[in-house]
Amino acid sequence: MPTPLIPATRSRLLAEQALSRAAGAPLLSGNAVDLLIDAAAHYEAWLAAICGARQRVLLENYIIRDDAVGRAFRDALVERARAGVFVAVVADWLGCLGQSRGAFWAPLRAAGGEVRVFNPPQLGEPLGWISRDHRKLLVVDGVLGFLSGVCISAKWLGDPARGVPPWRDTGVALRGPAVAELEAAFAQSWGETGAALRQLPAATEPSAPAGDVALRLIATQPATAGMYRLDQLVAAMARKTLWLTDAYFVGLAPYVQALVAAARDGVDVRLLVPGSSDIPVVAGMSRSGYRPLLKAGIRVFEWNGSMLHAKTAVADGQWARVGSSNLNIASWLGNRELDVAVEDAGFAGQLAVQYEQDLGNATEIVLASRRRRHGNGSREKVCSSETRPPRVRHGGGSSGRAAAGALRIANSVGAALANRRVLDDTGSGSLVIGTIVLIVLAVVAFAWPAWIGWPFGALAAWFALNLGIRSWRARKRRWRELRDADDE
Repeated sequence: MPTPLIPATRSRLLAEQALSRAAGAPLLSGNAVDLLIDAAAHYEAWLAAICGARQRVLLENYIIRDDAVGRAFRDALVERARAGVFVAVVADWLGCLGQSRGAFWAPLRAAGGEVRVFNPPQLGEPLGWISRDHRKLLVVDGVLGFLSGVCISAKWLGDPARGVPPWRDTGVALRGPAVAELEAAFAQSWGETGAALRQLPAATEPSAPAGDVALRLIATQPATAGMYRLDQLVAAMARKTLWLTDAYFVGLAPYVQALVAAARDGVDVRLLVPGSSDIPVVAGMSRSGYRPLLKAGIRVFEWNGSMLHAKTAVADGQWARVGSSNLNIASWLGNRELDVAVEDAGFAGQLAVQYEQDLGNATEIVLASRRRRHGNGSREKVCSSETRPPRVRHGGGSSGRAAAGALRIANSVGAALANRRVLDDTGSGSLVIGTIVLIVLAVVAFAWPAWIGWPFGALAAWFALNLGIRSWRARKRRWRELRDADDE
């Protein structure tokens, strides 16, 4: 019998209230949830749902690529649009950059479908490109919904001809009250790209609840930090187990401290991350933070396949999370994300079983002692617990090592300047390197000030141009409001 995340007493009601407030999402009962593992199962279910649509199809995804998979989805959407079904698509500009172009969507627009691109670069928004739409959402007829970490690209299926296995990813299919929340989340994103979503006909109400699963649908928006607060709270509330899977783990110090505190309190905390990443820079940053986790007793595993892209958590066999949010600052504070937090022992049990299966294709990372070259004593190093199979390379491994080194140096220098304790063990070598880098910059600034001044001047001019445009637009909008008021 799994230990509940919280006792079934009055404190449970308080905990439910805390979870609702932290996530900014109420607990919804009466849902059915099906677990989807890897892209092939996702694409089959998604395409079947689209082909069966009778009223509307709402699709939102970070990457929609012009390849065999992307064209299969576009053609299915075109067929439904020609049949009179309302089709609306939101794709992220940065995610689709180099993946698909406007011409890719021409057949769907010609068939009557509507396609919008989220947050393309524009003057007046010098840093607007930072915030991305990282959601992966599909809703059909207001009765069937999907959310996931899977994008629409053949890359997720691997390359059997080259011996590259499929990417490991996780998502869910939903029926019940949560589907209306999914449509509301899509409407938010649609409204951010232009006019509000048209009034949709009410979905047919089922005669009985779709299921007996209670969950929260967390539609994160930039700077709201709902998922971050929830992740922190669950780390504090877990009593027996907290098993995490993440594609791009770069833990903030407060979250790392929450995991460390849980592990030191006896919670079995595990973290499964990619062994070979499609973004080596992030992988390097992730590895630079292993030491404090391992020293606290947290078990860290690296996936041995081509790419682990899932974002999941399961606590105490009672609570589970699946979605698009990674455990890093971009997902927690910068992007539009979509996750479901399920409070159901049956679903959590399924995810826990899958987690243990995944560990069968992973290598555990451990701390091992090594002798110092000079002097006495020894120092612990991070290494694999066993000989691991060759990694599937995505290229750019040196950039990952450089990023990891830069992160360690920045952490050490920042800690020294602020006179605070560093969370992980960093030697004096990082401080020496940081000192040398700052001396070099100081020499360049004094001897060749133009090398510093010109880039700074260009940056200042860029921001001045964009701020001026925003100021002009704001004044123009204000004048229009005053004119309209006078006319009334």
